[in-house]
Amino acid sequence: MIEPLPPGGAVLDANELETRWADAWRPEQVAVRLDGVVAPWCIAAGWALDLFRGEQSRSHGDLEISVPAAGFPEIRHRFPEYVFDAVGSGRVWPEAGAEELAATHQTWLRDPTSGQFLFDVFREPHEGGTWICRRDERLRLPYDAIIERTPDGVPYLVPELVLLFKAKAPRPKDQADFDGVLPLLGKARRDVLGGWLELVHPEHPWLPELAG
Repeated sequence: MIEPLPPGGAVLDANELETRWADAWRPEQVAVRLDGVVAPWCIAAGWALDLFRGEQSRSHGDLEISVPAAGFPEIRHRFPEYVFDAVGSGRVWPEAGAEELAATHQTWLRDPTSGQFLFDVFREPHEGGTWICRRDERLRLPYDAIIERTPDGVPYLVPELVLLFKAKAPRPKDQADFDGVLPLLGKARRDVLGGWLELVHPEHPWLPELAG
């Protein structure tokens, strides 16, 4: 359960965020550092869709990975020269401790020398090897059902789940991602995404397109 946000936390404006994310890593850079990690991690969000496509379709302002919350310490230990900042509700808590981690689900890896953010870790709810959707706890899946891999072995979140998260409040880039990936989804994937949208976002405007 996410705890109430702690006091403090810095607010970064859009220009500063863009500047400090300018050196964000690519999926293959993270994959090299996380080789051999036991926790079931994967690339998430827009980059995951491009890994599914097999090519980069647009620029990405950042890079997100997903990991079960209990597996975060294993991820953290792979980056001893960097620090993790907790993020929530537009605020950043530098060098997150237990209180900040308990109150948030996002964690940004930061280079303490340059101040640049390199990638974002989503610490996801789960029960053992079962992933739990943070938007709707009724949606629960085994990790081996939600992670696929590129030919080079980079793990990524299945496109159906990426699009489900993008569906909450789609920005222009989210709509473009949906439009670009939809033709690549077979009937089984469309049906699965449609069912999840009916559960989490009933009457979503993407539903008729998925059924068409």
